[in-house]
Amino acid sequence: MKVVITYGTFDLFHVGHVRLLKRLSELGDKLIVGISLDEFNNLKGKKSFFSYEERAEIVNACKYVDFVFPECDWEQKRDDIIKYQADIFAMGEDWEGKFDFLNDICDVVYLPRTEDISTTEIKNKLSELKKDDLDNIENTLHSVIDIVRTLSNK
Repeated sequence: MKVVITYGTFDLFHVGHVRLLKRLSELGDKLIVGISLDEFNNLKGKKSFFSYEERAEIVNACKYVDFVFPECDWEQKRDDIIKYQADIFAMGEDWEGKFDFLNDICDVVYLPRTEDISTTEIKNKLSELKKDDLDNIENTLHSVIDIVRTLSNK
C-alpha cells in the first residue's frame, strides 16, 4: 500500500483544496493530512477563520482523505513520515524545494496549485465586504459545517 502524506491549514475550504487533495490521493492508495493547529498557525503569523477542530472535520469529510492528524510544528514531518510509513510527501508547488531534505526517507513531490483561487485571495475579497455581508457569510459557512457533520454521521 502506497501512503501519501501532506500538510496544510485548509482554512476556508474551497475547490482548490478539493482538487489538490484529489490529485494527492491519486499518487497512492491512502492519503493522510496534517492540519495545522491554531497555535502553530499563530507562530506562523496566520489566523484561521475556522478552528482546528472545524478545519480537521471538514478535511476529514473529503472523500479523498483517509486520515487527519494535527500539525503542531515544522519539525514533526520527518517523524510523521516514519510513524505513518509514508512513501510520498507531497505539497503544493509554492513550497517547492523547501522539503527536499526529506528525500532520504520518501519521495518528495510538489504539485501545481489550482489557478485563480487561493485562501489569501478569498480573505482579501472578504475584507472588502461590509460587516452585514460578512455576518451573513459567516452564518452560511457555519451552516455548511453543520451539514457536513450531519452527512458524516450517516
